[in-house]
Amino acid sequence: MRQNTSVYTAVITAALSIAMPQTLLAEAPTIQPDGPLIHLADNLDEEAMLGWCIDTEGHGESDKLHAHSCKPTGEDVLFSYEPGTGMIESATYAGQCMVYNAPDDAENPFGLIDCDEGDEAQKFAYDETSMELHLASDAAQCVTVAPTIDDAGPFQSRDLILAACDDLDPSFKQWVVRD
Repeated sequence: MRQNTSVYTAVITAALSIAMPQTLLAEAPTIQPDGPLIHLADNLDEEAMLGWCIDTEGHGESDKLHAHSCKPTGEDVLFSYEPGTGMIESATYAGQCMVYNAPDDAENPFGLIDCDEGDEAQKFAYDETSMELHLASDAAQCVTVAPTIDDAGPFQSRDLILAACDDLDPSFKQWVVRD
């Protein structure tokens, strides 16, 4: 009987070791900023474990967006999503919203401009179940980050881009929207 228990335990352990790596690959970031944020659920190789937030490019207000380490005191990473309008607004720069305004720009297709509820390029949809953020006009296209990591002072950045949802690994397209 003891030998059967050992075999049973070995089989269960082997089965779990096959199933577990999928779960263990995702590593949650340590999110430090206070306020509304839109950040990737997976730390995705951010070396300080700060995670990746939607952010204005450069220092201060900018008309371009990218993904950046979720800086502990960075106000330019504060963005809120309004499900009723589908708009993503900067919490720091009032009246400034995310827009998909440069579809031909492979590195910077998203910008930050004056909010306009009539502008379809400023409307996004967030699926809480899949955690995907996509264009309201095209659910097949997800907001994602580029695979390449760039140095950004003491932090890191990635291009914020749009890609076919079906082509993306979940760690690149699952966002957490925090109010």
